[in-house]
Parts: sequence; structure tokens; C-alpha cells
Amino acid sequence: MFASNYYTLVAGLREYQLDADHKGFDPQAIRDEVLEHISGADAKQVKLLYAYYDCENLCARRAGRSVHNALGNLTAEQIGEELQRPSLLPEALQRVLRAFADPEGEDADQVATNDRFEKALFEAYYALCAKAGSHFLRQWGEFDRTLRNVSAAITARQLGRSIDEVTVGAGEVVEQLERSSAADFGLRGELSWLDQLIAAVGDETNLVEKEHKIDLIRWNESVELTAFDYFNINAVLAYLVRVNIVARWSMLDPERGRELFAQLMQSLDGKDLIK
Repeated sequence: MFASNYYTLVAGLREYQLDADHKGFDPQAIRDEVLEHISGADAKQVKLLYAYYDCENLCARRAGRSVHNALGNLTAEQIGEELQRPSLLPEALQRVLRAFADPEGEDADQVATNDRFEKALFEAYYALCAKAGSHFLRQWGEFDRTLRNVSAAITARQLGRSIDEVTVGAGEVVEQLERSSAADFGLRGELSWLDQLIAAVGDETNLVEKEHKIDLIRWNESVELTAFDYFNINAVLAYLVRVNIVARWSMLDPERGRELFAQLMQSLDGKDLIK
């Protein structure tokens, strides 16, 4: 069953090495290997996790930028085709693309085309996560959206911009961000990581250091959300979240990438996985 397959997968992944030129660590290959060892239903959850990068790539291409994050499900060529003729993405995301391509069409009745394209697309993405079969993906989507909203709100406040222009989605936290004048937006009791985020975004002038602190919040949250999950799809998704963080830092800062890689490998120690 899946537990046996996952343990075999983990044993293989421990052979990866992360060195200064990043050879031997291939996050796309890790994802593909995971997809080979899980059920079709679970594979849909993995692809939904990675659809976040598809959304990033769509926004970049639509804005005329050539940057492409290879972690997405779709290639750079497919991203261009999807903007013209949506067919590969989940239907909710396709609907946003069609609505913005034709603001007078029938899809525009279900999409707020008066909002920015990026905001509408990510609202649709997080709404999909909220309905996901994996409890980790549901919780992770809510956490990630909230983290990004709070970070954006802090920055918007510093720049004197309207906070409602930068938040994505709705809910009590979004309402609090948009109406509160308190330094912590009145959310300190609601979000355990809020002080860490405020310190990173509000006080850190070194952009690399800031991003590192924010990614550590993500890392720790992925661990906490799966504290009682072993071998199942929730554990796999959390592991892939950390793989993607390692991949990012292996490019931005090789030394920190190696440190995170060591943490990742330690988390895959067989004695901790076999319960």
C-alpha cells in the first residue's frame, strides 16, 4: 500500500546531495517520482498544490514578463497557449482566464473582472484549495493566503496604499486587515506566527533575510499541520512544500539551501517515520 511505496520513495530521496552548483537536487524529478507512487486521486491533490506556480506563471506572462517558474504543472509553452485557449487548468481557473479575455462573455458573470487579474486568479485558486480532499491542502491554502495577505497589508500600510487593493479573498482576517489601525491589525491572538511576520516584513531591511524569515514560517507551519500524519497524502504534500522551499534557497543562497536541505533529510529519517 501507500505507506510501503512512500517509505521506498523516501529512502531514494535521501540519496540526493545539495552542493554549490545545485547538481543532484531536482525538485521537478522529486515531484514526478512522488506522482508515480500515489493514487490518481492523491495525484490531483499534488497537482493542485503546484497549480500555485501555474498561477504565478500566468500572471507573469500576461504582464509581459518572460520569467517562468519550472515548478508549475505547465511548461512555458503551455502557459502561453492556456492564456489563449484555456483547457489544461482546473475549470475555476479557466473561467478566470476566459472572463478576462472576454469581459462581455458569460464567464464574466461569475468573475470580478473589475479586480486585478492576479487577484481574481488567486482567489479562484485558494477557493479550490478550500474544497480539496486533503485536509493539509485545505489548511495550507488558508494559511498561505492569510500569510500573504498579512504581509501585503503590512507593506501597503508602509507605502500608504489601500489595503483592500492587495488582499485576496474574504473572511474575518481580511476584514480585520482592511479596517484595523492597530499595529498588529488586532490579530495577535489569532495568528501564532504574526509577531515573526511583522518583524520580518516591517523591520527587516535586508530583502534576502526577510524572505528567509518568511519561508521559515512556512516551513514550520507545514510541519505543524502534519504532526499526526504518517505516509499519507497530507505528509507527502507537506514534504513537497519543504522541497520547494529548499529548491528556492538552493538558488537564492546556496549555503542556506544546504542548511534547509539538511533539515529536510533529517525529517526523512526512517526511525521517525515508522510509528
